[in-house]
Amino acid sequence: MKKFFQEIKADIKFKSAGPGQKLTDSAGEKAPREKPQQPALRQPRQGPTDEAQMAAAAALARLEQKQPRARGPTSQDSIRNQVRKELRAEATVSGGPELPGTKEVPEPKEEGSTHLAVPGVYFTCPITGATLRRDQRDAHIKEAILSHFSTDPVAASIMKIHTFNRDRDRVKLGVDTIAKYLDNIHLHPEEEKYRKIKLQNKVFQERINCLEGTHEFFEAIGFQRMLLPVPDQEDLEEFYVLSEGALAQPQSLERHKEQLLGAEPVRAKLDRQRRVFRPSPLASQFDLPGDFFNLTAEEIKREQRLRADAVERLSVLRTKAMREREEQRELRKYTYTLLRIRLPDGCLLQGTFYARERLSSLYEFVREALQNDWLPFELLASGGQKLLEEENLALNECGLVPSALLTFSWDAAVLEDIKAAGAEPNSSILKPELLAAIEKLS
Repeated sequence: MKKFFQEIKADIKFKSAGPGQKLTDSAGEKAPREKPQQPALRQPRQGPTDEAQMAAAAALARLEQKQPRARGPTSQDSIRNQVRKELRAEATVSGGPELPGTKEVPEPKEEGSTHLAVPGVYFTCPITGATLRRDQRDAHIKEAILSHFSTDPVAASIMKIHTFNRDRDRVKLGVDTIAKYLDNIHLHPEEEKYRKIKLQNKVFQERINCLEGTHEFFEAIGFQRMLLPVPDQEDLEEFYVLSEGALAQPQSLERHKEQLLGAEPVRAKLDRQRRVFRPSPLASQFDLPGDFFNLTAEEIKREQRLRADAVERLSVLRTKAMREREEQRELRKYTYTLLRIRLPDGCLLQGTFYARERLSSLYEFVREALQNDWLPFELLASGGQKLLEEENLALNECGLVPSALLTFSWDAAVLEDIKAAGAEPNSSILKPELLAAIEKLS
């Protein structure tokens, strides 16, 4: 820093000396504007005087006092506070931050590209069988459930209760209360009080009225709305009253109750998009669309919860086990994964999976494509690591995200039997209909 000030002062002093002059010119003549043919020799700079050096040192000392070096946080509390500030700032800017220390996500390709490994992530509606994009799922399923009222109002109302209401605890409480009403009718068919449900009852309002689809269910199984007098009250109250026809069929009420208790939310099923490719040197190359990387609102909230947990990890030293657990959390940020299985003949079987699905789902997917699906086999990850079906780990826990190439291998006993029979162990093992639709990987 001192040398810097010294050079500045010497340069200012040199420039303030005025334009240069030839030695042959008189003192009164001005120097010509044209550049001389031979460049004039530059005179050596004079070093700064002692006074200048002392002034520069004093200025440097004042500068260091005014701008002290920034010091990092020295306590765990200050570290946590600093990290929280950074997390809030990132959340404000991006709206969907990633975990600290995350790996760089491969840049997703545009869905219009002709070289994508798969066009996108798609789903199948269990009611209509339609193929849907991720952003079409909820609207299509709701429309399908509402249209089902014209054919089976009981089933449609049950699906509406379990699907339209997101709070599963509240749904369970409401369903159990409805089942209790129906049990009382079944156990006491002669008791008129059990055949009537007061709509303004506190329990009914808090547990049932707040759920979508419950009124449609009561009306579908034979209840009718009526205004009835109430003892010691002038105004009529609204009730659900079971009709005589429904009362005469107690088996139907019991069946509807069991259907209500055993139902699950209607969710679109992930479309595997199964494809078979010829042997290719491009087997390990995956160009994935943006669907494999974009996060929904629920997924972003989950990531933010994980980031909040990571604040504590940043303030302490981590052991090897802690680092491994953090790597596993890193892998959980993927929702989907695209897997290819290299078969003995070199052909490739490809499918889309949830990243949190179990290895048993992968084995089932492969087994469904085989001619002899009863023969035992193994799947190997990169490096020859065996993925055992009985371990039933999640795909992301095995590092199979967001894509991976696996190898199919016959069980040792099966391979011995194949060789003993004189058959070719590397022959095609897929079903004929899949081989008929084989593609070239590009």
